[in-house]
Amino acid sequence: MDKDKLEKIKQKAISEHIPIIMDDTLEVIEEKIKNNPPKRILEIGTAVGYSAICFSEFLAEHGVIDTIEREAERVKEARINIKKVEVEEKINIYEGDAVEILPTLNKKYDMIFIDAAKGKYPFFLQQALRLINKKGIIFADNILYKGYVMSDYNKHKQRTAVRNLRQYIKEVSENTDLETEILEVGDGLAISRIKS
Repeated sequence: MDKDKLEKIKQKAISEHIPIIMDDTLEVIEEKIKNNPPKRILEIGTAVGYSAICFSEFLAEHGVIDTIEREAERVKEARINIKKVEVEEKINIYEGDAVEILPTLNKKYDMIFIDAAKGKYPFFLQQALRLINKKGIIFADNILYKGYVMSDYNKHKQRTAVRNLRQYIKEVSENTDLETEILEVGDGLAISRIKS
């Protein structure tokens, strides 16, 4: 993979205020999966393809990533970026709303990365639990959402997002089939492993 091209994709996204995965979050994910590289990764929220491109480095041999994005412009840019760094054989983009696409999927994944509409995190979790392999790992990015989730934040604008992120944390924490940790890297990362 051409690291210079990847860096350019990253800098362009940052300059255009497109939310992409933070370096420290990426490091944690790599650390968590490196001893057991995933064969299949599902990503909910492609944006411009930056995180999927980064994850393609962590895949097991002949591994594949399915990623879902509903914004047509982002899908277009993601396809260009993925081609630029020559990883298109590893990444499939599903264009459309994850709420509609997820229920139609029936493959099993070793890793699922959730980074899309915050108000939909509980729904994404429900689908992730259905699609994850027995020893799989689910990552939910931005779970602390600027600190709002753990504070007494209740402003109208972000209320639904904050409530649903709290709901997500509650569900993964109370689910006895999961081992969950919440890390304060990036904007908060929830890591849930399926207990074997």
